[in-house]
Amino acid sequence: MQKEVNHKKAALLGLQHLLAMYSGAIAVPLLIGTALKFNSTQMTYLVSIDIFMCGVATLVQLLRNRYFGIGLPVVLGCAIQAVAPLQMIGKKFTIGTMYGSIIVAGIFVFLISGYFSKIKKLFPPVVTGTLITVIGLSLIPVAVQNMGGGDSTAKSFGDPKNLIVAFITVAIILVFQVWSKGFLKSISVLIGLICGTLIAAMMGMVSLTPVSQAAWFHLPQPFYFGAPRFEWSSSLTMIIIALVSMVESTGVFFALGDLLKKDIKEQDLKKGYRAEALAQILGGIFNTFPYTTFSQNVGLLQLSGIKTKRPIYWAAGLLMFMGLLPKIGALVTIIPSAVLGGAMLVMFTMIAVQGMKMLKGVDFEDNRNILIVAISIGLGLGVTVYPQIFSALPETVQLFLSNGIVVASLSATLLNLIFNGKFSHIKAHNKKILDTSI
Repeated sequence: MQKEVNHKKAALLGLQHLLAMYSGAIAVPLLIGTALKFNSTQMTYLVSIDIFMCGVATLVQLLRNRYFGIGLPVVLGCAIQAVAPLQMIGKKFTIGTMYGSIIVAGIFVFLISGYFSKIKKLFPPVVTGTLITVIGLSLIPVAVQNMGGGDSTAKSFGDPKNLIVAFITVAIILVFQVWSKGFLKSISVLIGLICGTLIAAMMGMVSLTPVSQAAWFHLPQPFYFGAPRFEWSSSLTMIIIALVSMVESTGVFFALGDLLKKDIKEQDLKKGYRAEALAQILGGIFNTFPYTTFSQNVGLLQLSGIKTKRPIYWAAGLLMFMGLLPKIGALVTIIPSAVLGGAMLVMFTMIAVQGMKMLKGVDFEDNRNILIVAISIGLGLGVTVYPQIFSALPETVQLFLSNGIVVASLSATLLNLIFNGKFSHIKAHNKKILDTSI
């Protein structure tokens, strides 16, 4: 049974969800804006309106109706896998082409959502458990990188100060998880982030400059950077990225279904894909980015024990509020990377454990299931660590295969079909014929 929470507690839980996804959400506009040499005014607009649109996208997914919205406690943010392709399109063509391709990809996802939802039958526990385990494990290097300071090429990476505040943050979260009860236990990550930031501030690791430089208020403007332009190769590239995001989102939907003891049906998947498609189209119109379901918040649901949608509504509202008031939004950016990394380590490992729990129901007496899980996890983590292994292949193929989560899902799905699906029935039928003839 799900725990109900009052508005004040829901607001704090919503803030916790916001902080969990915030660094991932602002990473995309910072990377793309820097690559396209945006000035400070353009960058301010891009970051703050992106945060606003994260709130809008989350709301679209939460508001379940007959047409769209999966209605699960999910938070949406920018698809990190879209960074390199969007940088390439923006440099090679124009910013308008970049946003035109995002709109086309969103329309494509909306149109194929019904067909794509039929893949549910391809995701038995041996596949979903493997996929969710890989999602968690593949995120752990991101957490460790942040614990070291964020930029692994910087001289300060691994500085003792970073490690101290990272491990203090982990320790605080663990203390509240193990020895506190009720609501304090459910906001352990929020407490860890706040305390970690205060300790980092005492060590001279926090700067308030981003807050002082940010504007007080602005509104979203459609086509702020100009009208969209449409070019076939750019659109095709973003369609491929959208398909990658859909595979990732499918894994998250199933993870949440398992966590909430809810059976995710084809209709649920279709509405979830449609909501992401609408969010992507809005992202193109308001000159932000494609939006996808964030996996990091699944671990937070597990840790908090609060699995209702009310805190996520608060998270969506706070994101929209912060997007309209850049100075407020900038407050969150002062949290040091090392503090975020400590919190991420706890959350991401919880996602991996959730996947392992799902695999408990798999028959591992059957050696074929062991092979499905082993090979898929091996490939998924291998590609996560060395995505450049496919650098000799065509760029379109690289877009698919450089994502460890996608590689793991393809591997698990195909191996399951071969060992436990249609192909296995053919083998069993042939064996039966052979036995009869003998």
